Amino acid sequence: MNSTTRKLLTVITESALERTLVEDIERLGAHGYTITDARGKGHRGLRSAAWDESGNIRIEVVCDDVTARAIADHLQARYYEHYGMILFVSEVAVLRPEKFG
Repeated sequence: MNSTTRKLLTVITESALERTLVEDIERLGAHGYTITDARGKGHRGLRSAAWDESGNIRIEVVCDDVTARAIADHLQARYYEHYGMILFVSEVAVLRPEKFG
């Protein structure tokens, strides 16, 4: 198995931000993303995801180092102060690196 390392950005945040974040992520160079509904408990309490506008989403982006840094820096500067958001970055092995920039 031949694989190449890329970055996986995982963003968990308020679902109300979905459209804006998708525009940001695409503008900053990501080739794609995956969005799923998310539930859980954290610093801001229990998020049940019972209603669309009060739920959380999980956005996953696999991309190169430069794109990952650009997205992470932008989200921290633009959203961290005013929205519930966590972001973590990990390395992943991909088999088709051309798909992830």
